[in-house]
Amino acid sequence: MQLKPAQLTQHLSQSLASSYLISGDEPLIVQECADAVRRAAKEAGCSERQCIVINHKDDWIELGHAAGSLSLFAERKLIEIQLPSGKPGTEGSKALLEYLEGGSDDVLLIVSGRIDKASQKSKWYTGLDRAGVVMQVWPVAAAELPTWLQARMHAVGLQVDQDAITLLAERLEGNLLAAAQEVEKLKLLHGENPITASMVTDTVSDNARYDAFRLVDVALSGNARGAVRALRGLKAEAVQPPVLLWALAREVRLLADLKRDITGGIAAVSALNQRGVWRSRQPLVQKALNRLTGRDLAQLQALSFQTDGASKGFLPGIAWDALERLVVIMAQGAPAAKTTVRRA
Repeated sequence: MQLKPAQLTQHLSQSLASSYLISGDEPLIVQECADAVRRAAKEAGCSERQCIVINHKDDWIELGHAAGSLSLFAERKLIEIQLPSGKPGTEGSKALLEYLEGGSDDVLLIVSGRIDKASQKSKWYTGLDRAGVVMQVWPVAAAELPTWLQARMHAVGLQVDQDAITLLAERLEGNLLAAAQEVEKLKLLHGENPITASMVTDTVSDNARYDAFRLVDVALSGNARGAVRALRGLKAEAVQPPVLLWALAREVRLLADLKRDITGGIAAVSALNQRGVWRSRQPLVQKALNRLTGRDLAQLQALSFQTDGASKGFLPGIAWDALERLVVIMAQGAPAAKTTVRRA
């Protein structure tokens, strides 16, 4: 059974499944969902918890040992597997299927990194889906963050005006852990008082954490101002230009390849699938393709080369300036070429 994170609380209030697979790359939500399962398991009599961290294929042997051992303190126990890679491999797949076939009374919780599409069709994944609950956790997009923040604040009893939500989202974009901490801080400092934008300004630090891939997505979305702010945030965090250029140049090459595919007669959806673009990112990439012309993409490729040369010292210019031009063009296209009108 597949659930969304927002459905977990209601599910746990009604029943406890025999197994849970929680996967994704948004640490705060993954952690909170796992904590909810742990609490429910404890309330259901699983007072003992055995944790197995999978760093090597031989670590899967511990699952068999845990399933075969009796708890000293309770009739049931919680067996927790930490799977950072999201890939159990041959040994892990076999161990999980054997565990499911054994019909254990214990509760199995697997906390995993993101699981790719191919693995979601595997026997171990579909087996867990049939036996219990499977939950994929996706990052909260920038457009969804205000709603997430508002729900978070209401959950802790805070009333907040829209200006405060907007400012909070701007300052904390991309860092849910910092967002959760700042909500708790506002609750501690202001209690039951309605939260205003001025309160946010006074108490919330600028904790926006921008990584290279989020920078790319902000630019692809068409948000030039947000992309420049993200870039400057990374600069302030001492991230080096080559790291950002790698992600940006990679996306520029992808867009150029897709534009050629589509111009050559391949349907957009087919081209995106053939180039391996994740389905969740396809609308974002499609939006950028509709906005950017062949001229824009040629200029982006030239800027990528210029940025590389400036960062390595074999071309003049400042790499950060070139990166700003690059993300602005990616977000809104190149300025129209000036035309000169000659009078007779």
